[in-house]
Order: sequence, then structure tokens, then C-alpha cells
Amino acid sequence: MTIGVDIGGTKVAAGLVDGSGEITHKSRVPMASTGDAASGFASVEGAVNAIFAAVPEARAQVTGIGICAPGPLDPATGIILNPPNVPCWRNFPLAAEIERAFGVPARVDNDANAAGLAEALWGAGVGYRNVFFAILGTGIGTGIVFDRRIYHGRTGSAAEGGHVTIDYRGPVCGCGKHGCIEAYASGPNIARRTRERLARGENSQILELAGALEAVRTEHVGDAFRAGDAVASEILQETAHLLTVWLGTIVDLLEPDVMVVGGGVAELMSSFFQSIRAGFERWAINQRAVEIPLVLARYGSDAGIAGAAALCR
Repeated sequence: MTIGVDIGGTKVAAGLVDGSGEITHKSRVPMASTGDAASGFASVEGAVNAIFAAVPEARAQVTGIGICAPGPLDPATGIILNPPNVPCWRNFPLAAEIERAFGVPARVDNDANAAGLAEALWGAGVGYRNVFFAILGTGIGTGIVFDRRIYHGRTGSAAEGGHVTIDYRGPVCGCGKHGCIEAYASGPNIARRTRERLARGENSQILELAGALEAVRTEHVGDAFRAGDAVASEILQETAHLLTVWLGTIVDLLEPDVMVVGGGVAELMSSFFQSIRAGFERWAINQRAVEIPLVLARYGSDAGIAGAAALCR
């Protein structure tokens, strides 16, 4: 058994994960992200100790603790560098501190890398040798898993697939580049594109659901789409086209055996997966690109826990 710990700016979630990737017990505590380093680490200790309190026999059975943490971080050393969402840690040796506190090996990585590994080991990527994973949500994160191992690149910063540019004249992304896929197809940017359409006076249920233009969120677009709203359908069809352009580029670069997609936006876009794959005939030069499966991830909101646990498999 392993323990997976998912650290965010406001919470720490932990889970006990068995050898088949099943999460058998979970805990959740607040994250003291704005205090000192010791206070932040105490939050992590509290989440892990809550698992041991619920399952005392696990203390002797756990063989490792994995941690999904906000970046930037160094997966080789387990050091958290300077994450903006967790300002309490600067060059903090999180893996070493976990090992000191609990006496088992510890591994640290970012959420997309780890979640991709969990999908390759236990989820929708099982049976495939090379897996491309993407999480579509507030941002777009990606992970590359070759032969059940995360590809980190030279310095540990590989697989920033959400910041692949699809239009160099496009909107400025949060990373500072122009036209990243994240600047178009992440949840907040689907909402931004929707507000721009509605501001031109188009009629849509989206505005009724949101109550005001500035309140429009991706969830309202999804609800309107499921109710047959034409504007919502056009917004999501355009999103599917943008994802096709992006994933076609990924296919030409990596030619993975499978593409696994998770996150709230992925669930919303899943009805377009077939058309996205069909679009590879135009947007990938690989003549067999349409053979590559595009599937929803196994793990939803527990992707961080499962991914962290997978680091110690």
C-alpha cells in the first residue's frame, strides 16, 4: 500500500491506495499555506496521520508516500522551489521531511505528471505503452508517460503541453506567451470567449443561467449546451476544433498509443471526442492518427491522490 497526498493552496487531501489503484480511505485538512514552512508541513503531517488514525494497521503496511505539490518543484530532489499558491515554502525539502517524519520513501511531482502515471498504471491508459495525459480544467496541464515512467526532460520541466502555441497572434496566456491552447480551451477561457460572444448581443440561455454577463462560467455553458442552446453548442464546437488542432500537433510530435484526458472541461467535451479524432485527418500529418484512442480518465477529483500514490508504486 502507498499513501498519496494532494497539496493545494487551501487544502491537503490524502488517501490510502492499494496495489490496484483503489483508494480505500481518504482524509482532508486545511493547508496553512501562508504561514511559515513548519506550519505548512504540519498540515501535510495532519492529513497523513488522519489516514493512520482511521486505519492503524496501515502504518506497518505503507511502503511509500507520494506527494502532488504545486510547482515549480524539482522531482529529482523532492524540493519545492517557490510555488505562488503555497508561499510558505521556498526551497523546501518536502520529500526529505516526509521521509524523516514517517520513515518511508517519499516522492514529489506535479499534478499532471503524477495523474498521467496513475492513468498509465491503473486507469484508462492500462495496456498501452506510451500515454499522453491532459487535464483540462482551470488550466491545462499535461504529462507524458513512456513505458510506465514519467518523462521529465533535462531539468524536470518537460510536458508543459498546455503552453503549446496554436496561434502566435492569439490572446496572451497567463504564462506570458501568445496563443497557448490554455488561453483558449481552459475553463476560464471558454467562459471568456462566451462572454465576448454574448457581449455582442447574441441571445442565449447562458445569460439567463448566469444572471449577468460578468458571472458567466463554463458550467453555465455546459448546462445551456445540454439544454440545446445554439450559442453554447457553437462555443463548444469551436473549443473542439481548437483541441483538434492542438492534439493533432501532439500526435505528430509524440505519436502516443493513447491520449487520456481528465478534468471538468474534459467531461464537458467528451461528446466531441469522436469528432476531434476524425479531425486528425486534417490536423495531423500522421496518416494513422485517427487510430489513436482519445478517452476520459478513470480518476476524477481524486486524480491528485491516485497520482501521488502512483509515484511510489
